Amino acid sequence: MKKIIWLASYPKSGNTWFRAFLTNLLDDADQPADINDLLGHIMASSKDLISRYTDLQSSDLTPEEMSNLRPELYRRLAEETVEPVYMKIHDAHGQDLIDPGITKGVIYFIRNPLEVTLSFAHHKNQSIDRIIDFMADDQAGMCMDNTRYEFQFAQQLLSWSDHVVSWVDNPDFPVHVIRYEDMVGDAFPTFSRAVDFLGLSYTEQQIRKAIEFSSFQILRAQEQEKGFRERSPVARNFFRRGRTDSWKEILSPAQRQRIIEHHRAVMERFGY
Repeated sequence: MKKIIWLASYPKSGNTWFRAFLTNLLDDADQPADINDLLGHIMASSKDLISRYTDLQSSDLTPEEMSNLRPELYRRLAEETVEPVYMKIHDAHGQDLIDPGITKGVIYFIRNPLEVTLSFAHHKNQSIDRIIDFMADDQAGMCMDNTRYEFQFAQQLLSWSDHVVSWVDNPDFPVHVIRYEDMVGDAFPTFSRAVDFLGLSYTEQQIRKAIEFSSFQILRAQEQEKGFRERSPVARNFFRRGRTDSWKEILSPAQRQRIIEHHRAVMERFGY
């Protein structure tokens, strides 16, 4: 029953970009896939899973009851499917949430926290300093106010460093780590290794076409033309810059130092 492949990441770390690549690869079409129809659009955080797999409605449940129900929802999803399921998830990994018995593997996306800070501040329309504090908070979460986020479960993120470690050091299932910076600077080998990890068989030409069809320029153009349903309602756009070094121009020395002090060990471990 090991059917679910978790596409896991701290927010703004390349998860959606990879889903666009994977959709284009599996479609193998003559034009780019629609960004509003990507694999994994039924996300681990979606409350729609409640009505899909139970006779209940999310409005009938407390936040605690919904959190307790999530592992069972994922088990039912795995039971009903024949093909592998690619599911985007931003939660930190916890033994009570993810059942190794239904997990085929994990691709974990990591990005320099200096750059994540800027992208996440834009996504949440908050100040850089506030996001620096948020990413250092070992109790941080998203959608924790159930009255404001009616479509998503509460998601426990922990600090950026704790989030990374919770996934990459878990021994219960195979984990393949992808750095955002390698997706940008060394695309073909990076995406090819991910394809091999997933046990997929595609030619070099097909992989290169999928990379081209999921380029940042195409994704941003599609969002400008038709919008993107995963964009935060407080952000102007989802696909902002796609850069790896804008922090050098924007973060002050004091801000850089605060981020490094909080996350030095994990940053050094992954070459940041």
